[in-house]
Amino acid sequence: MKNWYNKFISQPHQPFFTSGIIFLLLFILTVFLNYSNLVTIKVPLLIFHAYALLFVVFIQLFLGFLFVVFPKFLVQADIKKEVYSKQAILYFIGSLIFFISIFTSEILNIFSIFFLFCVQLSSFKILYNIHIKSTVKIKKDTLWVLISFACGLFANLLFIFSFISSDYSSTLRQLSINSGFYLFIFMLIFAIAQRMVPFFSSAKIQGYVINKSKYILEIVFIFLVLKVLILTFLPSTYNLISDIPLFIIFTKELIKWKFSFKNVSAIIWILYLSLYWIPIGFFLSIVQSIIRIFDGSIVFEQSIIHIFALGYFCTILLGFGTRVTLGHSGAIPTANRFTVILYLIFQVVVLLRLFTAYSINFGFDYLFFINLSALLFLLVFILWSSKYIVILLKGK
Repeated sequence: MKNWYNKFISQPHQPFFTSGIIFLLLFILTVFLNYSNLVTIKVPLLIFHAYALLFVVFIQLFLGFLFVVFPKFLVQADIKKEVYSKQAILYFIGSLIFFISIFTSEILNIFSIFFLFCVQLSSFKILYNIHIKSTVKIKKDTLWVLISFACGLFANLLFIFSFISSDYSSTLRQLSINSGFYLFIFMLIFAIAQRMVPFFSSAKIQGYVINKSKYILEIVFIFLVLKVLILTFLPSTYNLISDIPLFIIFTKELIKWKFSFKNVSAIIWILYLSLYWIPIGFFLSIVQSIIRIFDGSIVFEQSIIHIFALGYFCTILLGFGTRVTLGHSGAIPTANRFTVILYLIFQVVVLLRLFTAYSINFGFDYLFFINLSALLFLLVFILWSSKYIVILLKGK
């Protein structure tokens, strides 16, 4: 057992990816069971679904990647095993307490959230210390990772304050989730992706030239801040003010990057596909805002959030997860036919969840489609895990 454990924690991504995927499956299963009236939840949906995915699941999955690549970006020594293994254990403990609390006690839930905030703060400190010690001249990408992470800390702290009963509790909670979604996870993933995806392309495509806009991260962040403020404090039609610029910015930038599906393998084009969901999401948000101006009775549910969460976050997670798991196990990073099929099925899941959001307006059975979406999501990630989590559990 000790020998297995030493192999399991021999690389940062192994415990973080494993824990992240386990809790991802548990929380999506909880959504299905809740909508099926098979379990009783002691906390609101905003906590056991939105907060859980942002601050329990996604943070672990992308920290596993960051703890591997962050020192490499800055030409620093790898993070010591005792440091990242302690982090992984603390995240797992906090996540487990949080998961138990949603069925048992709101007080325990508050404790788990504060516990996870403290662990998140220590993770930030680890990354920050690596950043300031580095003598690399250009540290822009890692700076934006830290800025995104700091926004996540701010959002998490706001969520804790929202438990204090006041006239502002609901607003604080909404600001927390909006900030956590767009300024933390959305921005964090994009800061990593804009560095890694063009790099992967240049390594695989002969003659490919990386051509990114100099201030793309700054511009995106400014408009995401604007979007968060609008979402929190203004009517939804005002989203046009932020969504139109964001749609134009991402569309122009992706065109500039000149990605081609023809010349790359599936393990690369799945990353491209995840990024293309970004302008699609903002375009649909624009359309929805325009429709609301003329007809406020049409329901769009949380369609845009799920386009980004599934199409962007989870799709890129499948791509990065496959690549990192194989590459760091000594295998060639490539997506076999089984994995490609899962990639494609997951895009069906994204479209099905989008249809579910709109189905209310056509008299369809919303609960049926929400449960079907959850089951298909679980199927894809369970099948993916059957191959790749097994590799992680074996260790190296």
